[in-house]
Amino acid sequence: MRVLSVNLGRPHFADYTDAPGGTGIDKRPADGPVRVAAPGPKGTAGSALAGDTVADTRHHGGNDQAVYAFAREDLDTWEAELGRPLSNGAFGENLTTAGLDVNGALIGERWRIGPDLVLEVTSTRTPCRTFAGWLDEEGWVARFTRAAAPGAYFRVIEPGGIRAGDPIEIVHRPDHEVTVSFLFRAQTLEPALLPRVLAAGEALHPEARAKALRRTAPRS
Repeated sequence: MRVLSVNLGRPHFADYTDAPGGTGIDKRPADGPVRVAAPGPKGTAGSALAGDTVADTRHHGGNDQAVYAFAREDLDTWEAELGRPLSNGAFGENLTTAGLDVNGALIGERWRIGPDLVLEVTSTRTPCRTFAGWLDEEGWVARFTRAAAPGAYFRVIEPGGIRAGDPIEIVHRPDHEVTVSFLFRAQTLEPALLPRVLAAGEALHPEARAKALRRTAPRS
């Protein structure tokens, strides 16, 4: 289990995003080590990775959505389906991984990457207009949603420097059923699952937790 590439994005402007700062979705592999640290609250802070851009801080970035990982194996699956090459970083991920099931990671699961960095799984990606415009594939949001393999967001537990080739070690795996894929399904096509995501406890992204709590609240 390892990091294939650490990917950084620079801001650019396109007609598929209305964010005032453009978008940093076009991420490219970094040449050397990258420092990773908690960025600060959502709305005022972006990515945990030094040199990476989160242009739309209304909807992305912040401490609970600080790092995004996507498996190379899942990129390969999409390559075959779309019939086009997808480079590391093509889905806007900060970390392109190899050798582990990112979508099978549990909310609250912790990864040690390299000698120092520890990350904790918090939530899933939600496909948006910018992602669809960047990929430029017909019906992309629906296709991505049906696959239920969205990749994982993390918060930073212990900061550190990382680089391509660093090993990934799972150092904590909680005892519940709420995987990244399970949470994604609950938030999209299977809302009846939402009450069950609360089993992930405080590790769950606050916005995901609030959505699940609304589902379980008694109706007047």
